[in-house]
Amino acid sequence: MAVRIIDVRLTPRSARDAIEGIELRPDGRTVLKARVRAAPVEGEANEALRRLVAKELGIAPRQVDVAAGAAARVKRLRIDGDPRALDAMLGRLMKGTK
Repeated sequence: MAVRIIDVRLTPRSARDAIEGIELRPDGRTVLKARVRAAPVEGEANEALRRLVAKELGIAPRQVDVAAGAAARVKRLRIDGDPRALDAMLGRLMKGTK
């Protein structure tokens, strides 16, 4: 098992759950853009993000953890899994393809 760390900019209370590609932040960081329908109340949006990313990567939600930024818009996710498969799937997510 390998661990990958990715930064995600989350938009809660959206009309749909979706990964929308990547964004270059003003500070130079590249983040994955995601939207979820859940509200940012009692961790609901974070849980929805974990499930969305897990679904898109084809892994179990327990393999995705919000490692930092639980109360912030930009979050750091820790993803566990097979390194080659994770890298390939993350590459497709970053390009906006499946």
